[in-house]
Amino acid sequence: MNTGTDDLAARWAQIRRRVDDACREAGRAPAEVTILPVSKTFGPPLIRAAVALGLHRFGENKVQEIREKSAALADDGIDWVMIGHLQTNKARDVARLASEVQSLDRLELAAALHRQLQHAGRAIDVLVQVKTSSEPSKSGLPPAQLPSFLDALREYDTLRVHGLMTLATHSTEAAEVRGCFRLLRALRDQAVAQGHTLPRLSMGMSDDFPLAIAEGATEVRIGSAIFGARA
Repeated sequence: MNTGTDDLAARWAQIRRRVDDACREAGRAPAEVTILPVSKTFGPPLIRAAVALGLHRFGENKVQEIREKSAALADDGIDWVMIGHLQTNKARDVARLASEVQSLDRLELAAALHRQLQHAGRAIDVLVQVKTSSEPSKSGLPPAQLPSFLDALREYDTLRVHGLMTLATHSTEAAEVRGCFRLLRALRDQAVAQGHTLPRLSMGMSDDFPLAIAEGATEVRIGSAIFGARA
């Protein structure tokens, strides 16, 4: 019976080739860019098939999905990465189940995560999500607030700040999309000059990752190009 996993290996190999090609086109080594498979809306059987291919980190947009899938796949050694907008009242589940949050965008959330992580006796990696697009639907910290936000995060030793994340504007104009990625890299470089260590830039998805790689992405978040079309 076809469970939807038949073409998974081929899609994974294809997206890895495309990412490697984009790296070479940008004059970068393929080893510089990792792929975060985004498994939102896809069920445990397909994720388990991805684990069989050697994948162990998966991005999710909703805490409820992390909660349900982590229970169903408890023995598969998966690291769950929260990439969607996170409400403070969901901090407890994230502190318990996630290995990383890429959507940290306000001090209220940082404080909530810190409290819950202290209770859990854990620390997790975080990326600060910055709003580089003018679209109202996009979440993220306003760029002008990034320096003071990064300084304030030093108070929370359970949050290991490793870089920045963004969602580019949804546009067919490559220059507009690329501008979002270029802004994030510039903000990172400014923060590094001010003493912060931020090696990671999570930017680019299935439709725009070559532009993100050209602008310095160290990780691209790929869903449908790996798992297939969503229902």
